[in-house]
Amino acid sequence: MIQHWLREKITEAVKQTFPEVELPWFEIEKPKKEEFGDYATNVALVLTRKVGKPPMDIASQLKEVLEKGEHIKSIEVAKPGFINFRIKEEYYFSVVKEAISLRENFGRSELGKGKRVIVEFVSANPTGPLHIGHGRGAAYGDTLARLLSFAGYEVIREYYINDYGTQMNILGRSVWLRAKELNGEKIDFPEDHYKGAYIYDIAKEALKRYPDLLSLEEEKAIKICTQLAKELILEDIKRDLENFRVSFDNWFSETSLYEEGKVEALIDRLKEKGLIYEKDGALWFKSSEFGDEKDRVVRRSTGDYTYFAGDIAYHYNKFVERRFDLAINLWGADHHGYVKRLKSAVKALGINEDALKVLLIQMVNLIEKGEKKSMSTRQGEFVELKELIKDVGVDPTRFIFLSRSSDAPLDFDVELAKKQSQENPVYYVQYAHARICSVFRKAKEAGIEEINWDEVDFSVLNLEEELKLLKRLEEFKEVVENSAQNLVPYRITYFLLDLARDFHEYYTKHRILGQDEKLTYARLGLCEACRVILKNGLNLLGVSAPEKM
Repeated sequence: MIQHWLREKITEAVKQTFPEVELPWFEIEKPKKEEFGDYATNVALVLTRKVGKPPMDIASQLKEVLEKGEHIKSIEVAKPGFINFRIKEEYYFSVVKEAISLRENFGRSELGKGKRVIVEFVSANPTGPLHIGHGRGAAYGDTLARLLSFAGYEVIREYYINDYGTQMNILGRSVWLRAKELNGEKIDFPEDHYKGAYIYDIAKEALKRYPDLLSLEEEKAIKICTQLAKELILEDIKRDLENFRVSFDNWFSETSLYEEGKVEALIDRLKEKGLIYEKDGALWFKSSEFGDEKDRVVRRSTGDYTYFAGDIAYHYNKFVERRFDLAINLWGADHHGYVKRLKSAVKALGINEDALKVLLIQMVNLIEKGEKKSMSTRQGEFVELKELIKDVGVDPTRFIFLSRSSDAPLDFDVELAKKQSQENPVYYVQYAHARICSVFRKAKEAGIEEINWDEVDFSVLNLEEELKLLKRLEEFKEVVENSAQNLVPYRITYFLLDLARDFHEYYTKHRILGQDEKLTYARLGLCEACRVILKNGLNLLGVSAPEKM
């Protein structure tokens, strides 16, 4: 990767020129204007205070040493002290050969060095079907896991089943009341219970499986309804996720933490550390000592544990019992105030709080015929993920969900997602891949089948659009590494749109299969590298790369 190579060369040049200076972090970036070269660094600017010289002088000194680099075509010093680099075309030709050679492995890295990472995402309460908000979290978490794995991490995907506490009891009671209603009783249905049509479906199934349900004591009947509702809703959730190309290594039950005594053991451990005290009959955790705004209740005066208590035990299990190096949680944006609380607990357990990363998934606004649709699981007014997939398809749904940062709200335009045109971003990218496949079908018809890419002379690729494409291809490894390092998979989406745009522009202006065999083979090589990278990028997003459209 050229940026890594440049960083090494700049570091060596600084050590050689200013051996007594400790080098601070410096930037290497692509200039916004092409006239400033392929890459630029601010190293001279950050060295000014340490060296005691004007940045232009420092840059000029470093330039003399750096000019000996094998991949550097030219170096310029620009005010107020930037060093601008132009890279030799031969380097970009080598990227084409590497992409064709490595194919599905092009872009992989050892960034993660085998570190164990657990990505916990979706984790929707099993109290109703997945809605489109859950779908955005599913697409984001799944792509993040694919990306981290591609970057050399050992990744485990986990769904934390919130199957303990008040909400589950309300779910069971909702089903029981609907069963009574189906049996002819007039029910004054509570406002805080679950009202979706799916509750009636579960109630019908409960009456079918347990004919004597309504003759049982209320507590026992509700317990049966709760267990059945959880079972059926989880089946539905798993089916929806599978259809959305999302899979999990583990389904972790919150209830298991209580059944196995892990919550109680964790509270005892915190007591031994002097981090638990009693007040008003409740047990409190001294979270304020670790960065939280105030102390938090972990066991109420009624004897019931809070959700927070289970969460502390769950993260103790992640870090201490299962020894993950990094835990990434994807939560709904409404959990914003909970982040500091959980980080305080992790810190209290003697774990570096930076080992816990929480990404908040903002809401999805579904736009249909110019109107926004609201979502409320409790009221039953929501758009199910399965409905959107059926209407739009998996590919557009995933791509659009991944088109913005997780912390930004997303407007999902249904009409746009269904369009078979360049206005539709996923169609635009997939069409670039399909177009290249079409080029190779035509090449085969013309008698071009087997090409020894090592023998192809890529130096004939000298048009502006060709050089632009070559430089874009080289960015892929950098984008993958940056996306994994900063947990921002949407940058893959941006890259693919840029690459597709560059390819479409090139394709419409220039003939790939021409009379000049040398040029034809070089252009086919450029197309093949584009095809490899488009497919790899789409695979990271969980989106298909069709050969025909």
